[in-house]
Amino acid sequence: MTARPLIQNARARRLFLDRHLLGDVVPGKPDAAALLDLITRLGFVQIDSINTVARAHHMILRARMPGYRPATLDRLLEDHRSLFEHWTHDASVIPTEFFPHWRLRFDRSRETLADRWRTWRDPAYLDKLDEVLAKVAEGGPVTSGEAGEDEPRSSGGWWEWHPSKTALEYLWRTGALAVARREGFRKVYDLTERVIPEPHLTHRPEAEHTIDWACNAAIDRLGFATSGEIAAFFATVSPEEAKRWCARELACGALIEVDVEGADGARRRSFARPSLPGEDAAEPTGRLRILSPFDPALRDRNRAERLFGFHYRIEVFVPEPKRKYGYYVFPVIEGDRITGRIDAKADRQAGALAVRAFWPERGVKMGAGRIRRLEVELDRLARFSGCDRVDLAPDWLRESL
Repeated sequence: MTARPLIQNARARRLFLDRHLLGDVVPGKPDAAALLDLITRLGFVQIDSINTVARAHHMILRARMPGYRPATLDRLLEDHRSLFEHWTHDASVIPTEFFPHWRLRFDRSRETLADRWRTWRDPAYLDKLDEVLAKVAEGGPVTSGEAGEDEPRSSGGWWEWHPSKTALEYLWRTGALAVARREGFRKVYDLTERVIPEPHLTHRPEAEHTIDWACNAAIDRLGFATSGEIAAFFATVSPEEAKRWCARELACGALIEVDVEGADGARRRSFARPSLPGEDAAEPTGRLRILSPFDPALRDRNRAERLFGFHYRIEVFVPEPKRKYGYYVFPVIEGDRITGRIDAKADRQAGALAVRAFWPERGVKMGAGRIRRLEVELDRLARFSGCDRVDLAPDWLRESL
């Protein structure tokens, strides 16, 4: 029996970062075409409403393009329509050329959401679907605040939507509506046919075609992965479908099995393209960068821990005294290592990026050069977040925990 090729840990990290476009940075001020190319190569970029320093999607893109400006993303979404907003594992911006493959997701959501939301939400939303769709068709784009004006509003969270808001979300998740733009962070919904341009709107691939496309797209963007990781990439293909796809591709020689060494020396069997063991794994840039907690390279917390030895969890419901770090801390990457995490918040009214704490990872020495690189990156991040200075707490440089 032939031994599987071994991808040693240092090389695996470099290959992985290269696939996630963290091996280098794009110099200069990127235009719309360069930004669209970057997002297409990533596959999608997660959107998040938390604006502690900057919203997640802006930080994800800035980490790869230091000259990135949010207005360029807005143009791609709202003017060019070369990106659209929908769901992967979470809300994301996605290249519009991928839209036909979201038909499978719409169909599957139609089958599952109605039953699930009958118990999770007020089932009255089912009686609002036709009314809300007609309102958008006749009156044009609407926000959730403009739909169901006579329905009582709650000050609660996402599980306490009023029926028309739930109807809007259901119609969006199942493809009848699309997000035309955002006002602040509030979605503005319109008919899908008024948002998605031809020919993406009318092309309807067969389910098997979409499954094949999604699995191919995932392995090409991950470099190496288990079948479960391939399924989780877009979160449209089921684990069983991904397992069958891997078996078929393995049998025809389109995939091979490799062993990927983790940070602790343990090996994990994964799938890869036959060319991967011979690929160059250039040393990533040494530029220090502050990442979003939702960066695609770190989204799978278990994989981040295996590959980088980086234990990273956001413990939302754990009481404060039990938290190891603050609720929302930002990972710091240098080269192919996660070297620390930082607790920072933009106080735009005061014009300051307030840094409460930085914790280096175990074994990371905080010499004068590294501290200076961190300060330079904080200055850049402050400007990006709309602040003109960095305020460091007196005890900001902490010991690793």
